[in-house]
Amino acid sequence: MPKEFIVAIELGSSKMTGIAGKKNLDGSIQVLACVKEDSSSFIRKGVVYNIDKTAQSLTNIVSRLEKQLKTTITQVYVGVAGQSIRSIHNVIAKDVPSDSVVTQDMVIELMDANRNVNYPDQEILDAAVQEYKVDAQYQLDPVGIQCTHIEGNFLNILQRKTFYKNLNKCFENAEISVAEMYLAPLALADSVLTETERRSGCALVDLGAETTTVCVYFKNILRHLAVIPLGFNNIVKDIASLQMEERVAEHMMIKYGSAYTENNEIDNNMKYSIDQDRQVEARKFIEIIEGRLEEIIANVWCQVPEDYCDKLLGGIILTGGGSNMKDIEKAFQNYTHIDKIRIAKFVTQTITSQISEVTARDGRMNTVLGLLAKGDINCAGGEYDPNGDLFAAQRPGTIDTPEQRRARTATETPAGVVRTAEEKRLAEEEARLKKEEEERLAREEAERKAREEAEERRRNSPLSKFGRWLKSAATKIVEEEE
Repeated sequence: MPKEFIVAIELGSSKMTGIAGKKNLDGSIQVLACVKEDSSSFIRKGVVYNIDKTAQSLTNIVSRLEKQLKTTITQVYVGVAGQSIRSIHNVIAKDVPSDSVVTQDMVIELMDANRNVNYPDQEILDAAVQEYKVDAQYQLDPVGIQCTHIEGNFLNILQRKTFYKNLNKCFENAEISVAEMYLAPLALADSVLTETERRSGCALVDLGAETTTVCVYFKNILRHLAVIPLGFNNIVKDIASLQMEERVAEHMMIKYGSAYTENNEIDNNMKYSIDQDRQVEARKFIEIIEGRLEEIIANVWCQVPEDYCDKLLGGIILTGGGSNMKDIEKAFQNYTHIDKIRIAKFVTQTITSQISEVTARDGRMNTVLGLLAKGDINCAGGEYDPNGDLFAAQRPGTIDTPEQRRARTATETPAGVVRTAEEKRLAEEEARLKKEEEERLAREEAERKAREEAEERRRNSPLSKFGRWLKSAATKIVEEEE
């Protein structure tokens, strides 16, 4: 097996997926291994609720990947997603002296001020710059422009602190090093959207099992991000209310389900079999599916800001497992009146693999493949020993380890990257030490100036002047006597 590969892990509501792949010189990615673990008992709506079970599942994922690769894994890429992730706009303004020229330091100061905004019980995962207002003009890059007032417009992406801490704790408990955490919706967007779609305006809708994620882009800038706590499992539960097990309901949804059916196409006499003894009327079955799906679509459309509803020239792009439902495009067209609907069945990167789950091209692997594409640090260690320590702190072959990158400040962190709890702690510690050093130097400077001022006052005091005069007079008398 190659001694250089990247490992990415997606923590989904129904499945936890681990994938390993090698990036080739031509930019393509060869997927070497892929494993999955059922996560329905400890991850709900994309967030961790049972830390111990999640940590154990992560351990299993890494162990199974190492066994397939015959190589130890030193670190992994992780996607951050799930319920409570949302975006909120924020403006930071600053008045500057007349005719000042905007510098990079001024811009960084605005970004730092935005990152330091306190949202109760919320963690700022990332901040997307929207634009800068320089006096009355809007600019994407204000550096070098003269002004007296500058404003930074930011889109802050938030998550509940509890969910953020739980995710970090899982990897700590599993003793798995995190190369980088990345906002999964943004990694997905970068892998399935075209440059034209992002520039002309589009809405990316990831239809998952328990959540639906909406990302709105315009002029190549993320304008809105939200995770809706509704998914296709809600449809399954609605079908299961017809007195059947959820696994049977899921099978029926896959087999008979359609997102949109014209009324005149429904056969009132048709029935679908639940089991050997029971059936359900086709019309009732269709109404259950369409009723819940309409609720999901309505919530999606509510997440598109009014300023961009008429600017989605790139249309709506659907992905995720839910995008496989028959006539899903018609359902979205019927409700949103957006004619341009595209289903992203696969990522835009060139992927090669002999693994059927990867090559199925059904949208289910798009997020984890997007995370894999973001990786740029070698995750391969030494030769795998099934009887050895699977999670040794140091393994041969590691390059550019997380420890070398953890001191990054928020403004130094690339867009879409979420700093881990340990990275934040070290950065805060470094900032604290830097502040203490600056305060120490400032105290020493203040003390030096105080000593100089005291000395100056002493020298200019009447007594000191009289002493100098007396000394000078005595010296003169001695010289005359000589």
